[in-house]
Amino acid sequence: MLELIRQPWPWYVAGALIGLTVPALLLLGNKHFGISSSLRHICAACLPANIPFFKYNWRREVWNLFFVVGVLFGGLIATQLLSNPDPIVVSEKTVQDLEALHVVVDNELMPASIFSFNNLFSLKGLVFFVLGGFLVGFGTRYAGGCTSGHSIMGLSTLQWPSLVATCCFMAGGFAMVHLVFPWLMKLF
Repeated sequence: MLELIRQPWPWYVAGALIGLTVPALLLLGNKHFGISSSLRHICAACLPANIPFFKYNWRREVWNLFFVVGVLFGGLIATQLLSNPDPIVVSEKTVQDLEALHVVVDNELMPASIFSFNNLFSLKGLVFFVLGGFLVGFGTRYAGGCTSGHSIMGLSTLQWPSLVATCCFMAGGFAMVHLVFPWLMKLF
């Protein structure tokens, strides 16, 4: 059984399990799936400021905070106890495309040429982590939710704003990967 959990699951199994969270949450208490709202709940709980955006009954959404803590602990447990000892297999075409962008593929989930402690306190780190994080946070707030909230929950409940947000997320991702990222990698 443990060996089954350690292996990568096919997209149709993992996707179906993720998709089943939506009706499960709706049936178990009319709850909506999404991660980005958790930060708002944490701020509302920890910062008793007189800011209208944080004045709501955050205790009603405390289940969401437990969900996020579960995601963090689940990731920690999976990394420490359930990691697959086999090296990550990346297709040869992907390796060639990444190397053309000066990204070294080193059989790690996150390439060290981008995600390393040495890059953290450099101009490259400032652009990729700080500016990139700000843009993701701004986009999430501007869109009224994150990719999981819109693309999983919103689309499954046939919400028009979620379709628009998901299309914009995808277009922004494609533009970043194909237009901005190559330019940034040449710059750094």
